[in-house]
Amino acid sequence: MSAPSNVVSASPTSPENAAPRNAAARRIPRAVTVSAWAVPVMVLGQFALIAGVPVMVALVGALTRVRDRAVRAGAVIVTVAFAIPLTVWLVRPDGAQSLSKDIHPAFVGLIVAASAALIFTLHRARRR
Repeated sequence: MSAPSNVVSASPTSPENAAPRNAAARRIPRAVTVSAWAVPVMVLGQFALIAGVPVMVALVGALTRVRDRAVRAGAVIVTVAFAIPLTVWLVRPDGAQSLSKDIHPAFVGLIVAASAALIFTLHRARRR
C-alpha cells in the first residue's frame, strides 16, 4: 500500500496547464506607442511639420508589425488627419511660413483626438 502523496495534481483547467499565449504575435512595437504619444505633443507644442516623422513611424509600424485591425485603422486615421492640413499648407500659394501657424485649430483638435484614439487602441491591443 502506497502512502498518499502530498503533491496536488493540476487539473486540465488550472493555470499551470493553460496554453501559453503567443506574446510575440501580440506585441506592440515601442516605437509605435512612443510615436502615438509624440504626435499630439508636437502638434500642440507648435512643431506640426516635424510631427510628420512620428506620424509616419506610427503608420508604418502599425501596418507592418501590429495584427490588431483597430490599431491599423487608428494609425491610418491619424495619418489622414495630419495629411489634410499638410497638403493644404503645401498647395496654398499664400500659406504661412510654418505649418503650425497655418493649421486650423479644428484640425489640431482632430489630430489630437485621432492620436488619443490610437493610444487607446494600442493600450487595448496590449492588454488582450
